[in-house]
Amino acid sequence: MNMKITAVEECAIVVAAGDSLRLPQHIVAELEGGMREKFPVEWQPVEPALLEKPGSFTVTGTIQEDRYPNPLVPNRADPYVYKHTDGYYYFTGSVPEYDRLVLRRSRTIAGLTDAEETVIWTKHQTGEMGNHIWAPELHYIQEKWYIYFAAGTAEDKWAIRPYVLECSDDNPLTGVWAEKGMIKLPLDSFSLDATTFEHQGLRYLVWAQADDGSCLFIARMDTPWSIAGEPVKLTSPEYDWEIQRFRVNEGPAVLQRNGRIFLAYSASGTDDRYCMGLLTASDSSDPLDPASWSKSKEPVLVSDPAASEYGPGHNSFTVSEDGTADLLVYHSRPYKEINGDPLYDPNRHARVQRLLWREDGTPYFGSPGWKLDSNGFAATAKVTVL
Repeated sequence: MNMKITAVEECAIVVAAGDSLRLPQHIVAELEGGMREKFPVEWQPVEPALLEKPGSFTVTGTIQEDRYPNPLVPNRADPYVYKHTDGYYYFTGSVPEYDRLVLRRSRTIAGLTDAEETVIWTKHQTGEMGNHIWAPELHYIQEKWYIYFAAGTAEDKWAIRPYVLECSDDNPLTGVWAEKGMIKLPLDSFSLDATTFEHQGLRYLVWAQADDGSCLFIARMDTPWSIAGEPVKLTSPEYDWEIQRFRVNEGPAVLQRNGRIFLAYSASGTDDRYCMGLLTASDSSDPLDPASWSKSKEPVLVSDPAASEYGPGHNSFTVSEDGTADLLVYHSRPYKEINGDPLYDPNRHARVQRLLWREDGTPYFGSPGWKLDSNGFAATAKVTVL
């Protein structure tokens, strides 16, 4: 799918004669549906003589679309990208063998593609954390690194529960990781995809757990590896797009913007019908109150045959290098037909694209692999020399 530009905001710049001209690196463009976004610009060269005497002139430029490798990281499902205060982007995700946890980092998002990958932990040979190592997430909490992941036992790969690792070193790729163990949940059933976020000084855990299908639960946390109080169910599979092949709500990912808490999640089985939904709450509401959350009646991201992207989901959110854009990180396959159980098809690739914002402050996911269409519009800057 292409997103067409419908208008471009003109820049007005005033400069003293003889001074150098600094054109903005970004311009604001309006897209279909009234969405406004900042995009990079490549400006045409300016004749130095134009800046030597009073007058005015117009500079034009080409609007640049985001340029990220597609896929970002091949064969890494459930991708998680975190931008840390040290200037690095950190990446982790499920490996097809489901037997280890990996990390890589880069100063740029595109650099994650070829960044060296480090194995920071491998599954146990017996007992807990011995099978189906799934969906790791990297978080930085109270000056320590934490990895949340799901695992079965060596003897029963489906006895899946959430676990936590901790690292006190500055660099999580070279640091020492300690096992903090299982996150103890009151309901003892298949549970996975734990994520965490802080809101108004309190930390919360959100995860998926079997309870008449896979449902999303939330609870307060008292430590980065334990919850306090009774969990609350936020959503169960109910719409047709949430119950294809299996009844599934899983892979929660939180983004806090524009006075709201957005909680994206994935639904249905892991074939081409895998898709994403969205829960929304006001940031002044109680996240533990199910009534605080509204649920999208339609999926927000689905397969797109035109882009050869199937089963998009299990996302995370990050930001662009210059901080001007929110980014959606997700996985999808390049084909629809799968031999055998989709869960063991290795070609779910990590991908990244811009997350757009509607006028009302809600996110617009678009379609997998969407492209920017300049629609004949160019950037313009009116320069006045005094």
